[in-house]
Amino acid sequence: MSRALLIGVALGRERRDDSSLDELCALAESAGHTVSARLICHRPRPDPKLYIGTGKADEIAALLAADGTQLVLFDHEISAVQQRNLERLWKVRVLDRTELILDIFGQRARSTEGKLQVELAQLQHQSSRLVRAWSHLERQRGGIGVRGGPGETQLEMDRRMLGNRIKQVRERLDRSERQRQTRRKSRDRNSAFKVSLVGYTNAGKSTLFNALTGAGTYAADQLFATLDTLSRKLVLGPDCEIVLSDTVGFVRDLPHQLVEAFRATLDETAQADLLLHVVDAAAPDRAEQIEQVQRVLADIGADRVPQWLVWNKIDSAGLEPDVELNGCGTIHRLFLSARTGAGLPLLRRALSASSGSRGLESGVPFPDVSINPNGLPDVDPNSRIVVAQ
Repeated sequence: MSRALLIGVALGRERRDDSSLDELCALAESAGHTVSARLICHRPRPDPKLYIGTGKADEIAALLAADGTQLVLFDHEISAVQQRNLERLWKVRVLDRTELILDIFGQRARSTEGKLQVELAQLQHQSSRLVRAWSHLERQRGGIGVRGGPGETQLEMDRRMLGNRIKQVRERLDRSERQRQTRRKSRDRNSAFKVSLVGYTNAGKSTLFNALTGAGTYAADQLFATLDTLSRKLVLGPDCEIVLSDTVGFVRDLPHQLVEAFRATLDETAQADLLLHVVDAAAPDRAEQIEQVQRVLADIGADRVPQWLVWNKIDSAGLEPDVELNGCGTIHRLFLSARTGAGLPLLRRALSASSGSRGLESGVPFPDVSINPNGLPDVDPNSRIVVAQ
């Protein structure tokens, strides 16, 4: 465990305060670090050498020497040259947001496929930072009277080694993808109704998955507690079964290397019949979290899959179990608590109706429900009043 200093940089007229580093703080704690301090810097534009400028870098150097901090985390992506220069100046390890997330994924991956996906993302990130990162190889002699280019031999060797390893990892992932497609075809032949849980990290997807299926998967109050996709059969009533899948959580500025590496796994989401978009109802920035998830869903081609908003943690938000319909009479939002179980019967009943059966508690009034093929209506995320399309 390392003591970490968090740094955020407001560029131009951007306004930032300490609260803007809350998510970076949560990421640092999820990676096993202790946050010692937060710092907001202001710059008209990033400094090409140090990102934050010489004067501020010297101030931070004195601060780090005084309190014994061993790690600096940037809430931005910095170049390999900037990272190298800062580490030389500060004599501590420097990571940006992308590397921190990759580090967390490396710690949390458990399945063979998950480890391969994380390794692929790390290799792709590393290969993009080779150029100009090797200052000790700026001059090399290739032979008698021959002077090579700046670091040419070593860089080419590193690129070749990384390229070979990337190729090997891709081949193994391709084999895993073929196996997944075989399993998917088997489910399709059984006409299973497929439901995937998606949402921002730490919104409670795994807790909801356990509450519905009793799977007992690992769930904790931390970012990216689980990475590996898990599917379980959920029996809702006589002749009413669905396949429920728990997927990796999303986060703001999710590294594109991870999206690419996990694309095969995330394709399970795009193949679902229904998405349950789990939202932390108690999060003050839930509207932004919803928007970030929708962006990733669009990137992986899952934005056209029908989805319901599932507002979880209503016990912390002071809300009551409820189901909201849009103007077409289809489900828009459900309010529940996966931890306490409040509202889960409503969700089970809605899933049962959507999968073509109504085998749950008879006599309880509940409107006919169906999946809205047109997606979500426009709605103010801070209000519980539905605006019909």
